[in-house]
Amino acid sequence: MTRTARRRWSREFQGEIDGIALGDSGPVILHGYDPPAGGKWIDNVIPGKLGAYDRASGDVLWLSPCEVGYGRGFGCGFGDEEDVVILGPSSQKHRIARMSLASGELIGASEIGAFDQALAFGDVCLTVTPQRVTGILTSPMLEVWRYARDGERYHLVGRVGPHAYVVYTDTARKRQGVLRLDVESGEQVDTFLDPELPVIHDLVCGNDLAIVLSGNRVPTRPGQAAGPEELRLEAFRTRESKAYSLWREVLAEESDELPDVSLSLDSGKLYLARGAMLEVRDGVSGRMLGELTLPGLDERVAWKVSQGAGLLAEETRASVFELPA
Repeated sequence: MTRTARRRWSREFQGEIDGIALGDSGPVILHGYDPPAGGKWIDNVIPGKLGAYDRASGDVLWLSPCEVGYGRGFGCGFGDEEDVVILGPSSQKHRIARMSLASGELIGASEIGAFDQALAFGDVCLTVTPQRVTGILTSPMLEVWRYARDGERYHLVGRVGPHAYVVYTDTARKRQGVLRLDVESGEQVDTFLDPELPVIHDLVCGNDLAIVLSGNRVPTRPGQAAGPEELRLEAFRTRESKAYSLWREVLAEESDELPDVSLSLDSGKLYLARGAMLEVRDGVSGRMLGELTLPGLDERVAWKVSQGAGLLAEETRASVFELPA
């Protein structure tokens, strides 16, 4: 029987939310901006703000202007020095910034290359554009490597231990796979998943697992008609030298209108969002552990699960739910 997840707290944000961060412990981080009247803004970037909220109660710990604003690309996480790390556009190109986790005080900022996706960790941050993957040392905020090869385009990145897993397109074959890179050097370790899939919609990594959400329809060019598509979920063990499939499941048969599906992986459990429903599965076996309703999940801007806490951000509101850990 489907039940509604218990909401621990819900708070309105002073502006619109465009990014979140949630660690194993400590506060909830929300990034947002004040939308301009009429939606008109001359610059490419709207100034941002960052807030920290108590994990248990939702009380505001601090709210501060942020060097990173609203525009192309965003990433947020936690450093190794009691700091929160933010990557994104600023008034002067893209930046990485570090702020005190306790007070919101700016520790430092540095200019970086533009990107579409970013992941922030205590030791290194990873950014992705179609042309390259970049590694940035977190505390010194220093770019240390770039990975790029002819005939490849890059889309998504995940991480397990010392390795980054990068979704890429082989442009000659027009098929997608997953590369494995060394996070310290940026060198390619191997091709983890050969480029045989028409499209990879999502990738989540952790706990010696890489889980791929793929489709069987090659992305169309603008103006072209799109045919029916099938969605498939497949889990791989990352300790092997090549991708070792643990399980696979077709989520939706071929249809012109497929559900809006996104993934989160934490503590060996896979959380799968479909509309307002959240499925909880064992990551290793794919076995269904439960199904919950999360009010507002179908209006999500961003969401993340960590240690039994589910952080859900809607346009102007954030909530924390209690989930199976």
